[in-house]
Amino acid sequence: MTHGKPIRQYLRVLSSLALLLFSSLVLAAGDIRKSPNDDNQYRYLELDNGLRAILVSDSEADKAAASMNVAVGSGDDPKGREGLSHFLEHMLFLGTEKYPEPGEYQQFIKSHGGRHNAFTAFQDTNYFFDVQAQHLEPALDRFAQQFSAPLFTPELVDRERNAVHSEFSAKQKEDGRRFYSVKKAVSNPNHAFSQFAVGNLSTLENTEDNPLRPDLIEFWENHYSANLMTLSVYGPQSLDELETMVRERFSAIENRNLEQKKHPEPMFRAEDLPARVTADAIKDVRSLTLSFPIPSQQKNYRTKPASYIANLLGHEGPGSLFDVLKRAGLADSLSAGLGMDTGDNATLEISMALTPEGLERQDEILPLVFDYIERIRESGIGENRFQEMQQLATIDFRFREQGQPLHEAMRLAGQLQHYPAEDILSAPWLMERYAPEQYRDILDRLTPENLMVFVLEPEPELEEPNTTQWYDAAWQMTELSPSEITTGAPEQLAAQLALPQPNPFVPENLGLVPGDTMAYPVQLGSQDGIESWFARDTRFGTPKANVFVSLRTPAARASARSAVLTQVLVDAVNSNLNASSYAASLAGLDYSVYSHLRGITIRVGGYNDKLHNLLNRILLQVGDPLLTEQRFRIARQNLIDNLLNQAKDRPVEQTSEFVQTALIEGAWSTDEKLAAAREITLDELRSYARNLLTEVDPVMLAHGNVTEAYALNLARQVEAIVLDDSRLAEVPRSQVRQLPEEETEVSLAVDHPDTGYTLYMQGDNTTFEERARYRLLGQIISSPFYEEIRTNRQLGYIVYATPFEMLETPALGFVVQSPSASQSEIDRAVQEFSEGFESVLTGLTEERLSQEKQAVISKLLEQDRQLGDISGRYWREIDRGMETFNSREQLAEAVKNVTRQDLLDTFRKSVLERDQALRVVTGGNGLEADRALGTLTELPPVPAS
Repeated sequence: MTHGKPIRQYLRVLSSLALLLFSSLVLAAGDIRKSPNDDNQYRYLELDNGLRAILVSDSEADKAAASMNVAVGSGDDPKGREGLSHFLEHMLFLGTEKYPEPGEYQQFIKSHGGRHNAFTAFQDTNYFFDVQAQHLEPALDRFAQQFSAPLFTPELVDRERNAVHSEFSAKQKEDGRRFYSVKKAVSNPNHAFSQFAVGNLSTLENTEDNPLRPDLIEFWENHYSANLMTLSVYGPQSLDELETMVRERFSAIENRNLEQKKHPEPMFRAEDLPARVTADAIKDVRSLTLSFPIPSQQKNYRTKPASYIANLLGHEGPGSLFDVLKRAGLADSLSAGLGMDTGDNATLEISMALTPEGLERQDEILPLVFDYIERIRESGIGENRFQEMQQLATIDFRFREQGQPLHEAMRLAGQLQHYPAEDILSAPWLMERYAPEQYRDILDRLTPENLMVFVLEPEPELEEPNTTQWYDAAWQMTELSPSEITTGAPEQLAAQLALPQPNPFVPENLGLVPGDTMAYPVQLGSQDGIESWFARDTRFGTPKANVFVSLRTPAARASARSAVLTQVLVDAVNSNLNASSYAASLAGLDYSVYSHLRGITIRVGGYNDKLHNLLNRILLQVGDPLLTEQRFRIARQNLIDNLLNQAKDRPVEQTSEFVQTALIEGAWSTDEKLAAAREITLDELRSYARNLLTEVDPVMLAHGNVTEAYALNLARQVEAIVLDDSRLAEVPRSQVRQLPEEETEVSLAVDHPDTGYTLYMQGDNTTFEERARYRLLGQIISSPFYEEIRTNRQLGYIVYATPFEMLETPALGFVVQSPSASQSEIDRAVQEFSEGFESVLTGLTEERLSQEKQAVISKLLEQDRQLGDISGRYWREIDRGMETFNSREQLAEAVKNVTRQDLLDTFRKSVLERDQALRVVTGGNGLEADRALGTLTELPPVPAS
């Protein structure tokens, strides 16, 4: 959805745009418009079978990737077989004629440093993977087979329908999925959107009278066709090499000359509008969404009228709809933009998170929205606004940084369904002309007669509630009259509404500072006590920088109460900054102020031209925050709601969260924070804010298109604004507590039908050698664990084995969420798998061990693609005190030196014997959470060596 956030975000969101069919052709890089900052080479080609592909040659890439987008989705599911397209997505992974073993593709990708997955949307299904670059060709060979010669092995059909059901079950109590089911229930029953999309054991019934496999094969034959597929392949190989790989493998996909299904029916029936739909939330969340049916915007990608209108509706600057609602204590966030766009119809939506008072006064909010829409009609359409949006889009495209190969491949495969090949790179940023007639056409649809209002709230008073079929979500729809929607806006609030002013943060100086990129940051010396680090970096050719300022203070970690006070204080700071700093976010600057175990961190990034101005605004707020009774009440309630909602998270989220809370020093339990949040007062917060920085351990990093003098000036700015009266103090980093030798079992009481299981197996110390063993063990064990527990035993949808490293303390984690098995059954399966896996490790060849090592090393040393990747890595090194800035290189070297015997010793001690293991489950007989925390928090830290 388009948000009232930075323009570079809401210009990218129109990803479902006009489907254009081309004749057979090849376009070289020169025919495809690309960013001046883009050194990649591109080629578009259409195979004889109608499949369209975009090839990307990035000579520097260490990873290769591919993505196949099929113009088929849940909207194509036949009646009575809802979820069939999603089920087909699952089945394509499970064996082909050339590679019949069901886990072969997954194992190949994992063993060569890659990832893979897929997702099914309403009109698209996207399959994707990445891999070490030198293994792209064999990976593509396996990938292509899934679309040309899948087996649909009979015994796997019944097994995998259980996996789909587990996925359905795992999200039964998620408000997002439940609310989506309500939206489907009230949509036009003649529109395919109204259908259940996920699938479960009922809709995917497999009996003698109703066998599933014939329906699956029929669906594949009647919907999957090469002419409906768009492929993106990204790698360091030349375009000619990539083309040869693609033509040899993907030409075998059959062209059945199918057409993508159209959805001409409106999303909502006209006779149902206007109306309000109120739905019951499990968690303490309150939201209000205004959904307006509008024509499809897919053909308007060159002018983007929906983005123009969304920019105004979702603006957050002074006088904006959101600013007025926020200052009145009615809303906490607001976004505006396109909802679903099917190519025939679309919706424009305004969504907001409400405060409790906002929920009570929603009937005042609706007319206020229409007052603002009227202001846009009267004076919001102007060429100056368009030119500003166009200028910012042009700058963003000019200095666009490349994403990870996997993300680039997914993006391009999806966009190739909807854009002409020559526009595929530039389309999301195109704003070719001022189009007032198109803006007004959208505004003409934003009327009270053409509105569906959705309200999500906990325990609403529903007189005659309906419930959705598969998620049992309660809802009720009531008619609205246009007059009641547009009347009753509080005059005091309506008078504050104002359209955005010109943006003062539009960058003007976009030049690069002279000098070579520095190999790593250097310390500038103590600037009035601030530990200041600086690194000039222009390797990506962008005039951008990132600045981090951490204000570490002993006050923040003194108690659960101080942790809560810090969170509420940060909320106030962010709230105060929102309106005045929103223009900066539109102009390519972004910031965050967040609390952590050691205090508060400020991060500012983007075009460096006016970055210091934004940092100045933030520091002024941190140094002297405005703390009002209204914001205090809202922030405290939000915190209480969030803490209460944690008890309603998925079982595995709660079991894994418990591990972190119990073992990380300075982490407080939900109950401890909840008790503190209910007791704090505004006076206490004001006193805490005055004294928070009395003692401080400050550190700063300036990285990117900046000079040393600029960095020194920033350090002086920090000192003058927030540290003038502070005393220096040392605030050590938190550590992880060391578990006792025997296994510890903890049982959590969780209100969810699924069973949660997290087995955390801790290493002995934090040396690179120990960390390397656990990283490598996690790499080798993850695919077999998934294959056995999820695919073969069908214990659940959420199943994974992973390195569970916290604060450099190595560990291995086994995580399972099951809709059918008890925690003891899961643990027995895990034990049986572990016992059988010992022989696998024993028989590991040197060739296979070397391959798995290289997979781990390739992830550790993965190429930096954007300035922010490097900034974040430098900042983490500064946080852990690694002033050589080579942690990943040292860890990679340690991985090289791990022997098979090292792995066996670690496996036997950690996995078989469960020495220093913590098993957290739901529905078990272990220690209750409170008793366990009391015991675990007394443990000493894991030694460094």
